[in-house]
Amino acid sequence: MNENKKIELLAPAGTPEKLEIAVHYGADAVYLAGKDFSLRNFSANFSREEMQAARCLTREKGVQMYVAVNIYSRNSEAQVIADYLRSLEAIEPDALIVADPAIFMQARKLIPRIPLHVSTQANTTNTGTARFWRDLGAARVNAARELTLAEISQMAAQSGIGVEAFVHGAMCIAYSGRCLLSGYMKKRESNRGMCCQPCRFHYTLMEQTRPGQFFPIAEDPRGSYVFNSRDLCMIEHLPAMIDAGICSLKIEGRMKSIHYLAGVVKVYREAIDAWYRDTDAYRVRERWLAELSAISHRGYCTGFYFGDPDQTTANLDEVIHPGYTFVAKVLDKTPDGGVRVLVKNKILSGDAVDLLCPDGPTREDTIQRIVDLHGLTQSQAQPGSTVILYLGRPPEPLDLIRRREPQAPAEPS
Repeated sequence: MNENKKIELLAPAGTPEKLEIAVHYGADAVYLAGKDFSLRNFSANFSREEMQAARCLTREKGVQMYVAVNIYSRNSEAQVIADYLRSLEAIEPDALIVADPAIFMQARKLIPRIPLHVSTQANTTNTGTARFWRDLGAARVNAARELTLAEISQMAAQSGIGVEAFVHGAMCIAYSGRCLLSGYMKKRESNRGMCCQPCRFHYTLMEQTRPGQFFPIAEDPRGSYVFNSRDLCMIEHLPAMIDAGICSLKIEGRMKSIHYLAGVVKVYREAIDAWYRDTDAYRVRERWLAELSAISHRGYCTGFYFGDPDQTTANLDEVIHPGYTFVAKVLDKTPDGGVRVLVKNKILSGDAVDLLCPDGPTREDTIQRIVDLHGLTQSQAQPGSTVILYLGRPPEPLDLIRRREPQAPAEPS
């Protein structure tokens, strides 16, 4: 057994449902937000009552809960933010995530007992800046995404403050996420939680004397993705991140699906546990790579961590859709061996499915019978409905059920 203090696995929780999934699949900590003042205002986020319930759940499960208040504020919001910070005192999150120095100082004054983590939006790029935040009272900084792993290791060793870093998820094309495109094009400011993701738009080239004639920048009939970064995936370099002295591995994705969240948290949970259980025998398992490939993504890369320019080139292929359809979330078990599920996509009796469980490989099974809540057997179940499924072996509450879709035949060469 490796005796080092185990690195934290920090997962996104954009909604109460996602919080439950993150905890179920093994997150050590979650980050979430209220209805305002975070960088994901288009996520459903948490009402005050939901946040209080989240605090109860995370305490019960021994999971840390961090609340993001990481917008860049305006003068007109100072009093409203002060009131919001005071309201968080009763909830007692384990930390607040902030970027704006004004909000940082408000929180230090109004709720000094709650630790403060500095967001990646603050673009902490050197040891001196990390010490600056430490001296102001911060407990942790999230390293800027532009840093190499060697630079982060130096910061962790010399700054005297906890250093968090992203391990998986979407990467913003702008410097430390500080993008102006959304505000310029749609009047939705990225740094105030309203990004419309213009980096994912399709772009073409037009020559001044040929108005109306659009030329793709890359030879792709769908358009071009010159701003579209690939997704970060560091599963194959987990030991290097642990050895760098990072205290927390952060997964991006408060607006992603629960299928994405479950698969990613599960893989990194298993990998972290395997490394600490026996460092010498640690190896990257093929099923971890397969699981991360089973989630929609934009092509994987290692970002800036190893200084490889090929890893930061744009993704010209848009989103990679794997051959799975997420069909249901298990709610609870029934006394007769069935499971009550919330249907996410159409299910047919006889479907061959995979069960995504927190521990071990995914398990293959078959939908043997579908029964509605009136006790009537059905041949299928539609999205949004709640039904009882009978399988060969029932999964556990909060496990996810998905269907492998047939692959299209390859085109002849």
